[in-house]
Amino acid sequence: MAQISIAIGRVLLGFYFLMPGLMKVAGPEQSIAYMESHAIPFAAPLMWFSAAANILGGLALIAGRHVRLVAYACVIYVLLVNFMLHDFWTMSGDVVERETQNFFKNMGITAGLLVLAGAAPARPLSLTDWWRSDGTVG
Repeated sequence: MAQISIAIGRVLLGFYFLMPGLMKVAGPEQSIAYMESHAIPFAAPLMWFSAAANILGGLALIAGRHVRLVAYACVIYVLLVNFMLHDFWTMSGDVVERETQNFFKNMGITAGLLVLAGAAPARPLSLTDWWRSDGTVG
């Protein structure tokens, strides 16, 4: 039962990254504008990097490839996004409540990623069998 729960959680976390990545590709202007509103330098190239990281990381989690490595990379990504784009402590007005909720939701996602990374088997980086699921590499 634990393995089924972990697999379902891993797939759901994968979709949490995959879907926003696809949305960034479909409509980059909104993401770039949001990043620029937070004075993020190089917003356009960083948005495309972010979209690629979201899509590739999401697909890797869904497929069960390099789960520990990808989960730790996603932790770093979420923390960067949280402190750069959901900085509710610098805001005022109507957006404070929404950005506070986004910040703490992302902390929950970070917790889930850390649990997933802790439960995932260690896998050496290698050019052989990189495409195989973590559960089939041994």
